[in-house]
Amino acid sequence: MAMIWAERALLPGGWAEGVRVDLGPDGRIASVAAGEPPAGQRVGLLLPAMANLHSHAFQRAMAGLSEARGPQPRDTFWTWRQIMYRFLDHLTPEDVEAIAALVQMEMLEAGYATNVEFHYLHHQPGGVPYANLAEMSERIAAAAARTGVGLTLLPVHYQFGGLDGRPLGPGQQRFGTTPDGFAALLDAAEQALSRLPADAGIGVAPHSLRAVSPEALRLCEGLRPSRPLHMHLAEQIPEVEEVQAARGRRPVEWLLDNHSPDRRWTLIHLTHMTDDETRRLAATGAVAGLCPITESSLGDGIFNGVVWREAGGRFGFGSDSNIRISLAEELRTLEYSQRLRDTSRAVLAESDRSTGRMLYEAGLEAGATAAGRETGAIAEGLWADLSAVSLDNPVLFGRRGDQMLDSLVFAGGDGLVRDVWAAGRHVVRDGRHIDRERIQADYLACMARLQERM
Repeated sequence: MAMIWAERALLPGGWAEGVRVDLGPDGRIASVAAGEPPAGQRVGLLLPAMANLHSHAFQRAMAGLSEARGPQPRDTFWTWRQIMYRFLDHLTPEDVEAIAALVQMEMLEAGYATNVEFHYLHHQPGGVPYANLAEMSERIAAAAARTGVGLTLLPVHYQFGGLDGRPLGPGQQRFGTTPDGFAALLDAAEQALSRLPADAGIGVAPHSLRAVSPEALRLCEGLRPSRPLHMHLAEQIPEVEEVQAARGRRPVEWLLDNHSPDRRWTLIHLTHMTDDETRRLAATGAVAGLCPITESSLGDGIFNGVVWREAGGRFGFGSDSNIRISLAEELRTLEYSQRLRDTSRAVLAESDRSTGRMLYEAGLEAGATAAGRETGAIAEGLWADLSAVSLDNPVLFGRRGDQMLDSLVFAGGDGLVRDVWAAGRHVVRDGRHIDRERIQADYLACMARLQERM
């Protein structure tokens, strides 16, 4: 039985010192006790490790390829999307596995323990399915087997090119699924996960209101009723306008009037909601899946965190396009966006929790739900998803209590996370993934191949 002793740790009841955590052979936390003498592996600050609730792994290889001004008078999400479509046509299954392994490694080194992969790259260029329907899902699973990350795989149903039911365009054909085809793909993807450790899980992801029919959304709800359901919603103003024109209501209004989202649902971005929509959706218990770095990169807009939290809303964090994978920076960017909009400070802080602690604990709780994973706290019986941070550095030295998380979030950069366990697997040691050299070498070889094709 592995044993960790932390000088300080964040437990469900708050901060504690001299915390001993025993990890069982099943990957779960066997026991937790505070006020214990040092024993086992000693760490400075021990935190529950968060789930990264929204990722498109293959987009990591695009970082830096979309920052030049195109011929259009104004670059937007939609011009970026055309670059992405052209890029993905060059990707092979081998490429996808190498890129996913790098992404998962970078997530672990940033302090995440779980990758919730919103996986829509299913087919060959042109849309022809692989002989193995779950070829691409198996590649994501193979990357997880290599990195040791906790994986929740969300195969995506992508039916149409828009709300008028138009066929998928040239850049979208690798995503395309009919309702029956998606059900078969979901079964095959779940089978691919059976070769991973017991903490791996499946979920369902109807891509968006513009990409699936109302009937298909109902189908997706029923395919895995006990597992997470994720969907993009209200990310872009043109998307809001298209839904309103086609269905007579704004996206959030339409969803609330036609479905009953609850804690099982994670709705990604939600950057364009009225205050009334924000309050109504928050009251359902659904998770807002926020990706502040990507939302900034794509010019999506600013999530209304103040009204959402006042209404009791839950939110977690994802790295989406993976242009940069930094847990602290995702949290920091969300809070700073609120400050810039409202010309205020400590906007999301609460009377009994500082800004950093509120952001971190919100991400833990919602991330566990979004992943469908028994995690989110250092508590007996949960998966041993843990992150250790050194206290002997200029950022955290001398800090105590909530100040430690505030310093980590608002002053922290890369490299502060020293150790990470995912379901008890000790995959980051001394700040580096245990297979970093080979994973990085394989990624660089993948990028060399892509350079030759593009």
